[in-house]
Amino acid sequence: MKPAPFHWYPAGSAEEALALLAEHGDAAKALAGGQSLIPAMNFRLARPAVLVDLNGATELAGITPLPDGGLRLGAMTRHRAVERSADVASRAPLLAETMPHVAHAQIRTRGTVGGSVAHADPAAELPAVLVALGARYLARSGTGERWIAAEDFTTGLFATALRPDELLVAIEVPSLAPHTGHAFVEMARRHGDFALAGVAATLTLGGDGRCTAARIVLLGVGDGPVVSRRAATLLAGQAPGAEAWRAAAAAARTDVDPPSDIHASAAFRRNLVDVLTRRALARAAASLEAS
Repeated sequence: MKPAPFHWYPAGSAEEALALLAEHGDAAKALAGGQSLIPAMNFRLARPAVLVDLNGATELAGITPLPDGGLRLGAMTRHRAVERSADVASRAPLLAETMPHVAHAQIRTRGTVGGSVAHADPAAELPAVLVALGARYLARSGTGERWIAAEDFTTGLFATALRPDELLVAIEVPSLAPHTGHAFVEMARRHGDFALAGVAATLTLGGDGRCTAARIVLLGVGDGPVVSRRAATLLAGQAPGAEAWRAAAAAARTDVDPPSDIHASAAFRRNLVDVLTRRALARAAASLEAS
């Protein structure tokens, strides 16, 4: 397995990378951790004529606590840094909970948060979790910057709202509302494999103990993260418990039209959505009780 011929340009800064992307246009591809792009090139599923290597752009990495209690993640921040960060654990515990599910330790050591998001694999954990957290992405080009809501970032199968001359440079995760529980669950044939289906959930309770807000985002069952609005609507005003979880899971099941492939049928994935949504909501409620 060898890639098609290509030119490699190491960028020493974000500005240099943007200049190279602008110069080479659609022929160029940004290289972050390479854990998805390089295998695709080796199989010749991807054939960029130019690789713009971002690993020298050190200003694009890092985890910064924000004054409002949220976090800013540089796009070149390695998965392993996020997994081990005390700031992530305290300020975005759902993200911390999810990181051990991302591939294997070797891949997390090299892979980057921005690379995973920009690759937009429908079975990837981070795009779905960041939607559940209400994150936003900072895209930069040679002419300016713009923010893109995580929910609007994935536009199709392996497709995003980024333009060819733009880089994803940072991700901002807002603080969770008070009295919000969280959970991430997925089902894979082996740990580290891509999930057959997964659920990222947040659950906010009011002073009366009833649900005031919920966010249920599904992965592996569509062209990108799937937000189950029906499930969230059903949970509003409900007391937490098995009956509420069953109703929400049934609604989530109707929100998806999953694919069939060699790994699982559409019917099996739809059933997984039901089971995993109930588990995620129960764990989210339990995380509130434990806090």
